[in-house]
Amino acid sequence: MTVHTFKKLFFLFLVLIFSCGICEAQKYKRSIRNPERALFGKTLNTKEVKYRESRSVVRAKKKQAANQEKIKKEYNAYVKDSRKRAMKIQSPEVQTRMVENRKETDLKYKEKNKKRNKDSKKTARKFR
Repeated sequence: MTVHTFKKLFFLFLVLIFSCGICEAQKYKRSIRNPERALFGKTLNTKEVKYRESRSVVRAKKKQAANQEKIKKEYNAYVKDSRKRAMKIQSPEVQTRMVENRKETDLKYKEKNKKRNKDSKKTARKFR
């Protein structure tokens, strides 16, 4: 009986020793593969490689950016003109009401921003 329990304990002991050895080997796998990380905290090869694009590519990008700016400018001008026209075709009392509504909404927007900034400052002080 004691020999049988001794065999079981010995077998269990061997299993535990080998399993702990495997776990320890996996634990340090990354640091062995990359010793720079263990020494310096990060790898040394983090520099971003810069390369020059060909002139045609640079020209094409500049042309595309200029075209986008032109389209954006035209769109803003169109929106401005359409707003002016929408205001112009209204009757005088509607025009004054529209102006007052615009002033009111601008004022509410400013107050809302002030309140938000004030609250964010309070939170920033709270979590310093």
